[in-house]
Amino acid sequence: MKRRTLLQAAPALLGAPGLLLAQTGFPAKPIRYIVPVSAGGGSDMVGRTLTERWGSVLKQSFIVDNQSGGGGVIACQATARAAPDGYTLMQGYVATHGTSPATRKLPYDAVKDFTPIGMIGGTPNVLVVNAALPVTNLREFVDYLKKNPGKVSYGSAGAGSLTHLTMELFKQQLNSFMVHIPYRGIAPAFTDLIGGQTQAMFPGLAAAVPHIRSGRVRPLAVTGLQRHPQFKDLPTLDESGFKGFDAQQWYGVVGPAGIPAPIVKQLNETLATVLRAPDLREKLSVEAIEPLVMTPEQFGEFIRTDIARWTKLARERGIQLDS
Repeated sequence: MKRRTLLQAAPALLGAPGLLLAQTGFPAKPIRYIVPVSAGGGSDMVGRTLTERWGSVLKQSFIVDNQSGGGGVIACQATARAAPDGYTLMQGYVATHGTSPATRKLPYDAVKDFTPIGMIGGTPNVLVVNAALPVTNLREFVDYLKKNPGKVSYGSAGAGSLTHLTMELFKQQLNSFMVHIPYRGIAPAFTDLIGGQTQAMFPGLAAAVPHIRSGRVRPLAVTGLQRHPQFKDLPTLDESGFKGFDAQQWYGVVGPAGIPAPIVKQLNETLATVLRAPDLREKLSVEAIEPLVMTPEQFGEFIRTDIARWTKLARERGIQLDS
């Protein structure tokens, strides 16, 4: 009778992360966590902040492995080729699993070659203009564009980047024209925006915050459907007439395809525990990132949707890059 009772209770027991650990024996050794950028930047900080706390919950250490190069291609290939045992994970983000698959031919399939573990969080993009431009809000900027066709240029972190595609989405909805000036990264793009060589840009909020607070650029609106808690006076594009306008720099965790479901469940549930902790929210606020908990299924659908919408825009705007 007791044996039957235990068997009936087994599904419920497996739902608890601690008991799932006892059932799977995972993790029995350190977990390799690949971050597809160089050490020291915002994405690296997100990965190290997360894994430090995640390791405490899993009672096992994480080894952060920075693999920059190829816009995340090198990291993605290393992850996709790893054994699907849960001991190799990667911090995917909007480039590796969103904009790059939409604009480039890649040596990996962003959906089929990976197991979605869970979302970490995201930060909106913000429309900023050179401080000398004679506009103070979004409506005035739109009017300025209409009165000065072809005279406004915008910078981006590179062709096919989120900063590029977000402005192309804005131009499409506005049915307006601006000259695109791609740079090798967001820093030189900001240098020319501040210097007046370009007049507008759509960077991630975290990258823009120092320049906004110094007054060197002027923010006009943020993407997303809700105002950002750090800039509550800054309207969203959605409330400003661009209904449903959304774009965000997001981060999530993926592994190679084929990780066993019990291990995925354990990783997802312990990740959710970390993301719900107030101290993590406070730490990520430095990068203007809002934590967001998702199941593996929800995160997988999020990735597919993000790729689909940027692919549609890229086709409509004729954006297809060779590499």
